[in-house]
Amino acid sequence: MRPDTPASPSMSELAHRRLSRRAVVAGGLVTAAASFFAAPPAAAATDRANPATHGGRKPLLGFPAVSPSNADEVVLPPGYRYQVLYPWGHPIVPSGPAFAEDAGNTAADQAEQAGDQHDGMWFFPLKGDRSGLLCVNHEATAEQLLHTDGRTDWTSEKTAKSMAAHGVSIVEIERRRDGQWRLNESEYARRVTMTTPAEITGPAAGHPLLRTSADPYGVRVLGTLNNCASGPTPWDTYLTCEETINKYFFYDEEPPPPGSAEERYGIGSESPYPWYTTEPRFDMRVEPNEYNRFGWVVEIDPFDPSSKPKKRTALGRMEHENAVVVRGKRGEAVVYMGDDTQFDYFYKFVGAEPIKDALKRRRSPLDKGTLYVARFEEDGSGRWLPLVHGKPGLTEADGFADQAEVLIHARLAADAVGATPMDRPEWCSVQPRTGAVFFTCTNNTARTESVNAPNPRLNNRFGHIMKIDENRNPSSEKFVWDIFLLAGDEASGATVPPDQAFGSPDGLWFDAQGRLWIQTDGTQPTVNGVAQNNQMLAADPDTGDIRRFLVGPPRCEITGITSTPDGRSLFVNIQHPGDSGTPENPRLSSNWPDFSPTGRPRSATIVITREDGGVVGAR
Repeated sequence: MRPDTPASPSMSELAHRRLSRRAVVAGGLVTAAASFFAAPPAAAATDRANPATHGGRKPLLGFPAVSPSNADEVVLPPGYRYQVLYPWGHPIVPSGPAFAEDAGNTAADQAEQAGDQHDGMWFFPLKGDRSGLLCVNHEATAEQLLHTDGRTDWTSEKTAKSMAAHGVSIVEIERRRDGQWRLNESEYARRVTMTTPAEITGPAAGHPLLRTSADPYGVRVLGTLNNCASGPTPWDTYLTCEETINKYFFYDEEPPPPGSAEERYGIGSESPYPWYTTEPRFDMRVEPNEYNRFGWVVEIDPFDPSSKPKKRTALGRMEHENAVVVRGKRGEAVVYMGDDTQFDYFYKFVGAEPIKDALKRRRSPLDKGTLYVARFEEDGSGRWLPLVHGKPGLTEADGFADQAEVLIHARLAADAVGATPMDRPEWCSVQPRTGAVFFTCTNNTARTESVNAPNPRLNNRFGHIMKIDENRNPSSEKFVWDIFLLAGDEASGATVPPDQAFGSPDGLWFDAQGRLWIQTDGTQPTVNGVAQNNQMLAADPDTGDIRRFLVGPPRCEITGITSTPDGRSLFVNIQHPGDSGTPENPRLSSNWPDFSPTGRPRSATIVITREDGGVVGAR
């Protein structure tokens, strides 16, 4: 079992601890969460109706909140519009294979089209705000909608198509004179799929646990898998994060032994993806090490179509959500990452040398450094615990032969050093003005026996958002923390206004002006008796103002967010709308975005703009 706090203090006791701690550290960390805890709902509503400046700064939010919705549509505030830019099956260049409404495209077609289930993404400018490269993750597939007859009569062609629908898209987009965006024919356009050759780099490269019959040296792998969120680097590359890898590998008829690495990483006797029936590398009875080659942060150079993706093993192996890169005190790369599983951890990597020195010597800033995991103390302090071989708990006697094994089995290493298990730590983002790190804890209904200060709710259906302050030193091994907000409804103890109630915060991103965009995936509370689909909200961390900006179609997740440098075009992903559809009735729960009587729902990237051409979200 992983370490957890055995005691179960009451909610009131935990709240008292947090409020008492605020009084103690008021001279250091002044959190935005104080606004949420201190202001009653009525006061918050008044503040939104009559916004005032905060410390001489104009309010960040300049739109009226939209109402909850369960409509088969994307709902936005008045004065905003959206364009469907890049849906599943759209060719990566205009001359590519067109989407077949009956899902009749071949695997070869799919390899030249947008993959399924769009997730994290980033816009890399080419000509300022007018054009750029858009990198889009394709996390997973809805097999019942991907194929004309769903999962029945599984074939190697179905495996190939499903593998081609995973991975990453790189497309060139341009804004036309009429304000509409389009894809261009481009030398940069390409798909990275499960058959794209990639390199394994860093401390674990070549390790015996990464060697297979197809790659006896443990340095080459085909593809990237279950690409969830992402992040750009200061040197203009794209980080895509491999998340729920356990779904793709078949272990055996019997589950793995208790305490094994396979059990800790969730490998089981059932796989929702039957790839292993036609591709032996996904059958662990044939290739027991193949699954060790996934679960990494993968670096892609969008400006070099000939370059291979690089799996950066120094950042550890886990269910990576996203990766946020900032510069440390010495100019080194610091990367914050969440491990999206109940009772797992929040991590950061600190590079061994300044970014400029590494690049000058043609070395990756992400291949050498120290991986840390967070421990949150009850008094609001925290420590970054180094995951370094030879440290207590991480020796050969503890089952770690070398540093490579510490990284390959990062979860086991984090268990061993006493990190704090969290309620599904997912996306993170760094506040531009302060350097504070915010990250989402999406939910944890498995927390049934004990709570602690950073995870204060049993049966945490609705999740919360954490804040870490390192006193403007990303390289520090110490921090202070607070809970920025508790999501949910009044009955759950939420700290957001009831009319803006939301649950399951997942995607998180600060725009250049400091608005915190919050995207949801999971259980949503009803508002005034009205059920709602997943949504996106914007928050002003200084004032506590929070407003619902967007609601998506049924059964979708709202995820992935980036913008042009001027903030006037905001890109958002609508993932797996209507995924309860069947081959016989694909439009069962949604027909967004095409609304074709013979079509099916499609994940898609949309572009949101203001009708007056202003900055999205601003006044």
